[in-house]
Amino acid sequence: MAAPSDNIMTIDALAEYLKISRSTLYKLVQDGRLPGQKVGKRWRFHKDAIDEWLKQHPAKGTGK
Repeated sequence: MAAPSDNIMTIDALAEYLKISRSTLYKLVQDGRLPGQKVGKRWRFHKDAIDEWLKQHPAKGTGK
């Protein structure tokens, strides 16, 4: 049986994958700016959905 193409990631795994802090990640997902699902008290993320989100939201400069 083939492994599913959409790996499920925890908040820790996603923070490492995106190279951002967990607190920043929590803010993004709680604001609805990043695709994720809450399973009980824990957030879970489909890697394919995150990759697609990254393509649709290119990085912007941080100059304020």
